[in-house]
Amino acid sequence: MKDPIVRKVEQVSVARFYELYRSQLELRLLNSPLGMSRNILQPSINRPGLALAGYLGYFAHERIQVFGTAEMAYLSTLEGELRQQRLQGIFCDDVPCLIFANNVEVPQDILSMADRFSVSVFRSKLTTMQIMNRTTLILENEFADSTTLHACMVDVRGVGVLLTGKGGVGKSEISLGLVERGASLVADDMVRIRNISGELVATSPSMSRGYIEIRGIGIINVTNLFGLKAYRREKKINLVINLTESGEMTEHERLGLERRMTTILGVEVEKITLPVAPGRDMTRLVEVAALGQYLRESGYDMAAEFNRRLHDEIRANSPKLSSYNEDK
Repeated sequence: MKDPIVRKVEQVSVARFYELYRSQLELRLLNSPLGMSRNILQPSINRPGLALAGYLGYFAHERIQVFGTAEMAYLSTLEGELRQQRLQGIFCDDVPCLIFANNVEVPQDILSMADRFSVSVFRSKLTTMQIMNRTTLILENEFADSTTLHACMVDVRGVGVLLTGKGGVGKSEISLGLVERGASLVADDMVRIRNISGELVATSPSMSRGYIEIRGIGIINVTNLFGLKAYRREKKINLVINLTESGEMTEHERLGLERRMTTILGVEVEKITLPVAPGRDMTRLVEVAALGQYLRESGYDMAAEFNRRLHDEIRANSPKLSSYNEDK
């Protein structure tokens, strides 16, 4: 597999954030849209309690600022010039935007100052914790390193299997066979992979979601043929299976004693090489490999158990063999 091109995200515009996630976060813009051109520079959020108290030493100004019940209660104790000074300290630091939770009534002086500094102010019906949890997950996804591979991705009984190999080796046909046996298609031909907090999550480009291309037949919509369970929007990669036309395998590969790994976006994932040959039921073999991976992740290794039994048998027969050689 060639080294994939890694796409790194260093900033997300407030406009994109609002357009894509306003329904999920129940956001409503309260002031001028001039602040939509600002950028979110960190995949985290901040509650500006210390900044409102006047301490700006470690103010995380590159993050979305969330005002909850505590911030609003403290704001109500500030008056006149001191209140304006504390608010200005926040707006002067180029914050991306402000979100007010709990559907509170945002004071007019905040909206006026936000317009003066071109900062968008949003209000949400969600609680503070709901805003923080959902926004954190959204930003982790937006800022995640990503790459695209020529491969297929299938969810086989809860195990995410990435099928790789040269064009024409049979990745799509095997994926279709797995779907027919109850698996869920994640992506065919082009698989987008993101590193989200150390986990590799695969999905499909929006244009081809739910579709698979079979040579000689054409484009197939798997949900139309096999139902809604035949497609899954995204799945963590648990196993990479590389399909090869070569039938040559080492003894270690035949026995499965040596775990082989591959690295994608800096994350190691287990890799198996399966030779494709006439007469081999590749769909069944991939399914068995996936179930074997499930057992390994659950703490049971079939190959290791066989190896242990083999060593026990050798040790048990060693004294007899030694005695036989001495008698001769």
